[in-house]
Amino acid sequence: MIDCVFCKRILHREYDYKYSNLDTVQFEPLNPVVPGHMLFVPLVHVEEAAIMPPITGDVFQAAAMWAEFIHKPFNLITSAGSAATQTVKHLHVHYIPRRKDDGLHLPWTGQVK
Repeated sequence: MIDCVFCKRILHREYDYKYSNLDTVQFEPLNPVVPGHMLFVPLVHVEEAAIMPPITGDVFQAAAMWAEFIHKPFNLITSAGSAATQTVKHLHVHYIPRRKDDGLHLPWTGQVK
């Protein structure tokens, strides 16, 4: 898709790693929330997780493989739709490494804004 920022990154090979058996790539987001924050994105344009569950499964599998390799506490997060905080309309899974008192509060933790 021509207007998709993730499709453009894939087209220009702006990614750190390609999981060829899963047709998924991995790269650091433009604004990582903590050091080590990574994105896992399918090579094909899929707008969100519910549209093509097998592709969603592949993307989560790649993220889980990375989490296993890093071997630290983490969150795997995807969002579907603007009400769920999806800002890029291309399926992606965030791998977010965590540590105690890292200061990162997720939307459902009830933090005060």
